[in-house]
Amino acid sequence: MAEREAAPVHVRAIWTAVGAIILLWFLAKFTGTFILFFFALVLAISMNAPVAALERRRVPRWAGTALVVLGVVAVLAALVWLVVPRLTEQLTALAASLPTYAQNLSRQVSSWFGDYPEVQQKLRLNMSSAASELPSAMSVVSRVGAISLSVIEVVFLLVVVASAVVYLLVDPRPLLRAYVLSLPERARDQGVRAFAMASRMVVGWMWSNIVVGAIQAVIATIFLTVLGVPGALVWGAFAFFAELVPRLGGYIMATPPVLVALSINPMTALWVALCYLVMNEATGNLVAPVVRGSAMEIHPVVILFYTIAMASAFGLVGALIATPLAAFVKAYYDEFYLAARSAPSHMEASVEMMLERAPRRH
Repeated sequence: MAEREAAPVHVRAIWTAVGAIILLWFLAKFTGTFILFFFALVLAISMNAPVAALERRRVPRWAGTALVVLGVVAVLAALVWLVVPRLTEQLTALAASLPTYAQNLSRQVSSWFGDYPEVQQKLRLNMSSAASELPSAMSVVSRVGAISLSVIEVVFLLVVVASAVVYLLVDPRPLLRAYVLSLPERARDQGVRAFAMASRMVVGWMWSNIVVGAIQAVIATIFLTVLGVPGALVWGAFAFFAELVPRLGGYIMATPPVLVALSINPMTALWVALCYLVMNEATGNLVAPVVRGSAMEIHPVVILFYTIAMASAFGLVGALIATPLAAFVKAYYDEFYLAARSAPSHMEASVEMMLERAPRRH
């Protein structure tokens, strides 16, 4: 009898293991899809505020969605119309001048090793070969097949994301009802509060990116133009998107203009590096916390951890969704875990003790 009763247990264990393997395979296979739709959810939440405001003024939700989407498209089209021609012009001039910049950089670097002729000659040869190879590398990148394929992929992803955002904005209530019903009855109020809190944090994150990015773009463009760095508008446009990768994006975007300035003059490169350093630290430590402080109370170290972890796992898309993901995790962690725990009366004393500022007991 014992053997007959044990058999079903073994069968259930086997099926549980098989189900776990299938689930892990499914998650690994479709992680990119989940990330894509999470990105669409973040965009929909960011655009929901004006749609909801219009709905409160008795504008049908579909009409409010249409107005908001048309407004976003109009703003993007205006930016493209104003920036892209100038951007294309500077990029073309910059690409044509890259061999000259490489040769100038070769002379600048080799001049630092005047007392070491062998090293100097080697650097000149390496830089000259790199400059001569640059046009062929550019021609390889511009192959029609590769560009066509990448454009098709990008357009397809944009269509999918845009469609998901529009559907989420036009008729979100069935999905929200399904979410509420999926929660255990005892946790529904907490789940609703957590989602609402995460939504507010995501909206604050989006607005802070727009404000801080615009400030960085203007400062970078003006400063680089004054210094005479080629492609100032290009680097300013890149600086607008730096805040999407918190604390790291500004320094990543600083690398190209610093290298271009180095090919002109080392002092110019030093001034460009100092400009980006001051700009990134000022906007990151003063402007961004004020802008997003009312909606996102997340420690910068936590955001950095999420950014590095998501970028390591999923590349650029992972870095883009790292901060919204941190907002969701924080909202649910606060609501389901911290809300049920009371802070100890000696909390501050404990913190000071961990900082070794409190007297030790012997």
